[in-house]
Amino acid sequence: MAVKKVYVGLLGFGNIGSSVYKVLTEGMSAITHKENLEIVVKKILEKDIEKARKIVDEKLLTDDFSRILDDDDISVVAEFIGGTQPALDYALALLKKGKSFVTANKELLATHWHRLDKAARESGAGLYYEASVAGGIPVIKTINESLQANNITNIYGIINGTTNHILTDMSEKGRSFPEALSDAQKLGLAEPDPSYDIDGLDAVYKLSILASLAFHAKVPVGRIFHEGIRTVTTEDIANAAELGYVIKLLAIGKKNGASIEARVHPTMIPQSHPLASVKGAFNAIFIKGDPVGDLMLYGRGAGGPPTASAVVSDIITACQAQKHRYTTFYNDDEPSKEVTFVSDWETEYYIRLSAANQPGVLAKISGVFGKFGVNLASVKQRRPNGGSAPVIFVTYMAHEHAMMAAIAEISKLPEVAKVDNVIRIEN
Repeated sequence: MAVKKVYVGLLGFGNIGSSVYKVLTEGMSAITHKENLEIVVKKILEKDIEKARKIVDEKLLTDDFSRILDDDDISVVAEFIGGTQPALDYALALLKKGKSFVTANKELLATHWHRLDKAARESGAGLYYEASVAGGIPVIKTINESLQANNITNIYGIINGTTNHILTDMSEKGRSFPEALSDAQKLGLAEPDPSYDIDGLDAVYKLSILASLAFHAKVPVGRIFHEGIRTVTTEDIANAAELGYVIKLLAIGKKNGASIEARVHPTMIPQSHPLASVKGAFNAIFIKGDPVGDLMLYGRGAGGPPTASAVVSDIITACQAQKHRYTTFYNDDEPSKEVTFVSDWETEYYIRLSAANQPGVLAKISGVFGKFGVNLASVKQRRPNGGSAPVIFVTYMAHEHAMMAAIAEISKLPEVAKVDNVIRIEN
């Protein structure tokens, strides 16, 4: 059988783009041997041609997008620009031309998926995005191609390597959050402005994609609650360990009938949970489905080579597809009206606060919890520091709205200096 030859274009030549180029050139003999396919990079769009020419033949480089868009030989284009513009305009133009589009851009996909999907359907082009979530972990293909017979009810994901590295550093080395963040920045794991990661937005985009596929219903970014890790302290981590938990920034998706809850926040999980052992910049996704049961995928969630692995897999799939696959759920700007999004979920809670060291204070605080139907599982008062004492509360299952109302009232008590932190618990 003759080897199929396909020409591709690349948009961007940074860390991921150059890693993809390396795989497609240095690894092509192996790909051809396995897949009977020769993939040729014909053109690379890059602003900094002077820098890129040190790595790749200048003849491949261009700063003119039309050189890729209007080249009829190029049938597949992979994008590594990031952000929504000009990536969105490029993607729509390519798809309308009938060129299959491969992306690692989680923000682009999560916020404009419906537009990309529509453009791909209308022209018959392919839209591929395995690398948009969890780097080299093939979680999207697993959901789409291996778990079709399953009713997936739960997803728990450590899907941001930066925050997982920071929390691991705080846990294992006793560093404060600012110290661990500084270390992550020195290692290149965190950006100079780290808010995208540490405030949870990166994980929100990824959860939007994962939950939509797993639950077969559009889960827009705006329907996902998120809270970052800035307030987590070494004291919280030590308290969690004493209680038998570890703290992770967890992306949580749950489906019950037509009801979906989706949230990203620091979470205490039992030390025995499979996700508790995921350390450093690694990612993992824990899936609960019927009939498969519990399933966990683990690996490197970012970086050039792992992401290139997923991108090249998508390029190969796009090159070989006789017919491209599109979303089969209702995929529009807003979700289907048949779906209800839960904001008043139930979970357990850890609360750390500073209260006056005097008789009756704990009873007064407990009374407020009781007023809002929050049942306490345990209360621990630490050694007083001057006139106040740290107090740790752990609740049984409670509703989010009731808990936040209780915390708001407790914060106003004259005997409470400060509610230092509230962390949700998933068992």
